[in-house]
Amino acid sequence: MNAAGAVLVGLLSALPWALALAQAAPAVAAADSAATADLRVVFPERVRQGALVLGKVPAGSRVEYGGRVLRSTGYGTVAFGVGRNETGPLLVAVTRPDGSRTDARIAVDPRDWPEQRIDGVPPATVDPPPAIAERIRREQARVAEARNRDDARADFARPFIQPLEGRVSGRFGRARVYNGKPGSPHSGMDIAAPTGTPVKAPAAGIVTFADPDLYLTGGTLLIDHGHGISSNFLHLSRIDVRPGDRVEQGQTVAAVGSTGRSTGPHLHWGMSWFDVRIDPQLVLERR
Repeated sequence: MNAAGAVLVGLLSALPWALALAQAAPAVAAADSAATADLRVVFPERVRQGALVLGKVPAGSRVEYGGRVLRSTGYGTVAFGVGRNETGPLLVAVTRPDGSRTDARIAVDPRDWPEQRIDGVPPATVDPPPAIAERIRREQARVAEARNRDDARADFARPFIQPLEGRVSGRFGRARVYNGKPGSPHSGMDIAAPTGTPVKAPAAGIVTFADPDLYLTGGTLLIDHGHGISSNFLHLSRIDVRPGDRVEQGQTVAAVGSTGRSTGPHLHWGMSWFDVRIDPQLVLERR
């Protein structure tokens, strides 16, 4: 065989290896790209007061915010709430499984909080005598304890629906004045509807609290959506579920009423991240 033939044979014998490397190159590039993407820390640059914040971190990361270690899903999704009076910037510390660290800084956009005056409220609910004040303290402590649940479930991650249709008669965050006396800011969204109107679960979850007769909030129901995020429904005329029940989105769980400190039939729908109140309207807008 002459020299030219030998070179040709050598090239042909090397061709399968060259083809294999060429075919593997895109896969290697894709793997490198995926590995880079898996290391990303993604949070919104800006949020509003009262927002529910969702972020993405590498799976298995340690995430700290507001003095808490945040639970994350298997996909690396984390969530937390921004309070009504939070000014920011928010600092979220993320330590990846490889030990590298990233601090995410999130700006907080302020909102206008107009005053809402509510007259005709039973006087004993505005300025209760000592015995009633003690009852209120005990009841609110029970509700606060239910809000501390921190399950791995990620029911909060899917879009929420409004529990019922109706006129929004009260909005989150408004400063409230009861019978001329300043009270705490409104902690949820009020929807006017006739007594007995079915209330549906805005998202799936576990019932953590149900009591038909709390002094201030009347019929009261809490549904936990996982990772410290919960919904509460107040002034109910009827409760159709019990603590420990699993409910699905759209399931009827209660009925509208006017129990507790209320001047007419409506549903108060509030949301919380542990003890931080968040705005249900912003959660609805998330989708």
